[in-house]
Amino acid sequence: MDGVIIDSELLHRKAYYQVFSSLGLEVSEELYQSLTGSSTINAFEKLVAHFGLKEDPSDLVLRKRKIYVDLFENDPHLDLVNGVEEIIKHFHKMGKTLVLASSSAMVNIERVFKRFNLDQYFTAKISGADLARSKPDPEIFEKASLLGSTSRENCLVIEDSDNGVEAAKAAGIFVVGYRNSLAVGQTLEKADLIIRDFEELKTLR
Repeated sequence: MDGVIIDSELLHRKAYYQVFSSLGLEVSEELYQSLTGSSTINAFEKLVAHFGLKEDPSDLVLRKRKIYVDLFENDPHLDLVNGVEEIIKHFHKMGKTLVLASSSAMVNIERVFKRFNLDQYFTAKISGADLARSKPDPEIFEKASLLGSTSRENCLVIEDSDNGVEAAKAAGIFVVGYRNSLAVGQTLEKADLIIRDFEELKTLR
């Protein structure tokens, strides 16, 4: 969802860095980019271990989520990624089964889907925050294929993060890497196909 459906990467970054600041942490760009695509709990578990913090990762998740919600509700510039609404409608009209598989918490997923009226196009939604393992583990995409009642060899994943691409490949699913200009530091080198514009997907059958 983040970086593929909505341009929320900047909001997440602001929320994360406000938490980092409150903890007195200096998180390098390299370390931050290594967290891209991971669930928030997984990201904070890594950071707690990395810095030897005493804070409970779950408490940090709630702190970051509160900041993000405030940004989400008050930032008038938050919008869908350019061209994504058209490609969603295109695939839906073709009769394709659409499943949202995101590392975001379900409460954030529901908030986005309500704001942009997307539920009508999707068969199911799954949150990586509710799973035992986070991307790059393939669990989220394995479960997404089950929710969509579609074998993995007949699925296609669209991802903008290296962790997400790795997860899709580990699940045995064809993966399209979307080159989002806001997803800094993501190579997408393991993707089967890399695109910069969703119009390119209209040639797929």
